[in-house]
Amino acid sequence: MVPLNKEKALKCLSIIVIFLFCVPHVAAASTSYYSTSFHSNTLYTGDNMLIARGSSPNSTLKWNYLNGRILPSSVASNKIVYVGSWDHNVYALNANNGVKIWNYTTGAFVESSPAVANGIVYVGSDDHNFYALNATTGTKVWNYTTGDLVYSSPTVFNGIVYVGSVDHNVYALNTTTGAKVWNYTTGDMVHSSPTIANGIVYIGSWDHNLYALDARTGAKVWNYKTGDFVDSTGAIANGIIYIGCDDHNVYALNAATGTKVWNYTTDDLVTSSPTIFNGIVYIGSYDTNVYALNAATGTKVWNYKTGDMVDSSPTIFNGIVYVGSWDHNVYALNAATGTKMWNYTTGRWVISSPTVFNGIVYVGSLDHNVYALNAATGTKVWNYKTVGFVNSSPTVASGIG
Repeated sequence: MVPLNKEKALKCLSIIVIFLFCVPHVAAASTSYYSTSFHSNTLYTGDNMLIARGSSPNSTLKWNYLNGRILPSSVASNKIVYVGSWDHNVYALNANNGVKIWNYTTGAFVESSPAVANGIVYVGSDDHNFYALNATTGTKVWNYTTGDLVYSSPTVFNGIVYVGSVDHNVYALNTTTGAKVWNYTTGDMVHSSPTIANGIVYIGSWDHNLYALDARTGAKVWNYKTGDFVDSTGAIANGIIYIGCDDHNVYALNAATGTKVWNYTTDDLVTSSPTIFNGIVYIGSYDTNVYALNAATGTKVWNYKTGDMVDSSPTIFNGIVYVGSWDHNVYALNAATGTKMWNYTTGRWVISSPTVFNGIVYVGSLDHNVYALNAATGTKVWNYKTVGFVNSSPTVASGIG
């Protein structure tokens, strides 16, 4: 594949360029959904383990939670998969069989990935709006209009939903009313999605900076200047924020000060967002590789070479790394060694990031489908075909909470 001319292509807002560029990365952080691409917590860390809520922001324990308790298998049957499509719709699908429950039609592509909290689905659209939808019925609760496309995926925390916009702003909105609490204006487009820890919102911008903003006021705490666009979303563990950058690097920064701890240089853009588990950072690169890096030192533990660029962000479940590639495949890799366990071939690029729940991998493809795959074998359980590309990443939620 001919390499993209990044400086020209990524600055263009044409449909062709949007098609060539992975925008969304899954949202995080609420008390009633599973989204293992960003791991159901505001730190964006960890694997998909059914561990009860209760770890502190700097704990080494990686956790997901559902209403603050271990999820019993008895509630697995009423799970819903929420995902966006380029056909302008947000879909709610039965997690067991892929049957559509509802769809909500926006005015343009839905590349943002949904977050679900307290019975509300939060998601952005290329029609410049950010939506709050009733999770059961799909009815619009409210929308907030920004000044441009909303690629960024939201994070919900303490009654506030945080999201970025191509209009250069990071927004904090009241989850109940949609009223703006604050906005922070960066120097360029915001594709990155927010990460929250210790009262700080971390988010990247095309102005080459990673920002740390006060979650209550939006005041800047610090910024770190990189060498290029920051599309990746950060993950935090042990007081360190890890993030990729289009300057080909993965960065580890002190979350309190923004001081660089280390960087690891790949051979191309890093728009993928990291997952951290057991002291290892997992991340993809446009150089076609999935990397496992030592979280303390940045030393490479292993890399797995796919057949094309890796925008998708890794998810870990039961010691397996799940990730998509532009080579049309979803991969399952041994987290310790990088050995391939299986791959499933879709009809087009897999930019969407996988979510794993109850032994099923949910992921979108640019072949217009949402797939449910057996996490152990890669066998297809079901697929749901939309009318547009699916590079939004699925969120799995229940009817409780």
